[in-house]
Amino acid sequence: MSKIGWVGIGVMGRSMCGHLLAAGHEIRVHTRTKASAASVLEAGAVWCDRAGDVAEGSDFVFTIVGYPSDVRAVYLGEGGLVEKAAPGTVLVDMTTSEPALAVEIHAAAAARGLAALDAPVSGGDLGARNAALAIMVGGEAGPFERTMPLFERMGKNIRLMGGPGAGQHTKMGNQILIAGTMIGVVESLLYAVRAGLDVDAVIDVIGSGAAGSWSINNLGRRIAKGDFDPGFYIKHFVKDMGIALAEAKRMRISLPGLALVEQLYVSAMAQGLENMGTQALYIALKNMNEAR
Repeated sequence: MSKIGWVGIGVMGRSMCGHLLAAGHEIRVHTRTKASAASVLEAGAVWCDRAGDVAEGSDFVFTIVGYPSDVRAVYLGEGGLVEKAAPGTVLVDMTTSEPALAVEIHAAAAARGLAALDAPVSGGDLGARNAALAIMVGGEAGPFERTMPLFERMGKNIRLMGGPGAGQHTKMGNQILIAGTMIGVVESLLYAVRAGLDVDAVIDVIGSGAAGSWSINNLGRRIAKGDFDPGFYIKHFVKDMGIALAEAKRMRISLPGLALVEQLYVSAMAQGLENMGTQALYIALKNMNEAR
């Protein structure tokens, strides 16, 4: 069994870390609020007061935190993982973050004899609970192969996409597609409700045809039930879209659809919905229509 460090026990990280614990790995954990780690501590994880301390004695360290600033602090800050980890350790950031930061972490890690992978995930809370996440990885083949048995405890579709930063770039493609899909989902269901249709019946039909998608068949069902709890927070999705738009600007490409959806989600945050799931865009658009 590998010795593992883990930083970030949130909506996704709780289940992901839990799968590794269930497989028998020894895990040291840290998260911003210790109470959030209660379930994994009860399952046998060892608490560390500082993020860098999870690296002590660890063969692998996984992180899934909120924002690029958090990633930078955890890895490159004083007493961070790059400083604390022993040579040979594989550092795996599963946060959706900036590709350039992934490259910077890889270089800093290599200078100390460490390996670093950027490995953001897709699948939401359901994919995390069911160990069915898509995991898109950037980095070198050797560390990727070493980490694969652990990835397989958390996901189903796991692929090395290229060098450092390639995992994050792939996740940006994922988020761009989800953004466009989500506006279609919520507008479609808002239309169905206004037309007096049974929303679940509508999803039954259109979700099995050309309009079918994970979003309509999973998040659409949550909308139909009035369930807006986060599988993925609106505030984090706005962060992701901001990264994608910044990368698009750097690459000199225009993504007007993404820019529009980003503004709609910013409007949702202005309505106080930032801690709800991404499907709560439905509430924001409903409110906008009712205000007319």
